[in-house]
Amino acid sequence: MKTTKAAKSTPVKPVAKKAAKKAAQKATAASGKATGVAKKATATIKKAAAASKKAAPAKTVAKKAAPAQAAPKKAVVESHAALVRRARRINRELAEVYPYAHPELDFENPFQLVIATVLSAQTTDLRVNQTTPGLFAKYPTPEDLAAANPEEVEEILRPTGFFRAKTKSVIGLSKALAEDFGGEVPGRLEDLVKLPGVGRKTAFVVLGNAFGRPGITVDTHFGRLVRRWQWTDETDPDKVEAAVGALFPKSEWTMLSHHVIFHGRRICHARKPACGACPIAPLCPAYGEGETDPEKARKLLKYEKGGFPGQRLNPPQSYLDAGGIPAPPLGAG
Repeated sequence: MKTTKAAKSTPVKPVAKKAAKKAAQKATAASGKATGVAKKATATIKKAAAASKKAAPAKTVAKKAAPAQAAPKKAVVESHAALVRRARRINRELAEVYPYAHPELDFENPFQLVIATVLSAQTTDLRVNQTTPGLFAKYPTPEDLAAANPEEVEEILRPTGFFRAKTKSVIGLSKALAEDFGGEVPGRLEDLVKLPGVGRKTAFVVLGNAFGRPGITVDTHFGRLVRRWQWTDETDPDKVEAAVGALFPKSEWTMLSHHVIFHGRRICHARKPACGACPIAPLCPAYGEGETDPEKARKLLKYEKGGFPGQRLNPPQSYLDAGGIPAPPLGAG
């Protein structure tokens, strides 16, 4: 009986072993699959994390870029009283910067000034100052210029541009002075504007600088700056004159013109204002239209502050004392 039991039980062991082996193999395979899935999942997570890190800077850049798209500044409404205060403060500041401000046309008498002012149209005061010494040496009085040969005058005035039209104006102006005003330049606005080639701008230059009578000179520099400063938005010279004149006492008009024109020629240029070197920047609504970097702005300065000569061959002593340099004569340098 013992032998029989042993014989019956022996076949069971191999079957059990095979089953166990198969179960182990299945378990291993399952474990391997699970590990593979886990690895894939880990790799996916890592890729997602890496992608997230790469994407993060873009979000940061977007956040930083947002302020650049800020809404435009709202126009500040300024009362008339506030405008008057700001305008007068600008003039006081400019008076400290340019205490030597003066008309930049060379002249010795009212006749020379009115002729020089007419010639200054469409050219620089410097070019006029380089040209008029030859003109006045040959034709010192209105009577002399009135009787001049137009061709000879044209040749002298050629460097100023539009020399034919200017020749006609100065000869006609001289004839009017000789025939209607006894060879003298009149000291009244209504008389001056009747002269050939003389408008309100020229008349106020003559009245303010030859006769000491207040006047506002609205040239291109003056008009540009007062609009930048929002003193007025007018473009017509007569309307600019009226609008700005209402902001200041009449006694300040002539020197105001000099201060503004000096500033326009030296710092507040038409194309590239030197904002970073401007003494009235805190008062200027247009600050930032030009170069704001102080070092770069200083390189834009013109005339005496930039080491270059001014407009006049014979400037006032106060200008020379302040470091101004006389302009060179025609053909020099």
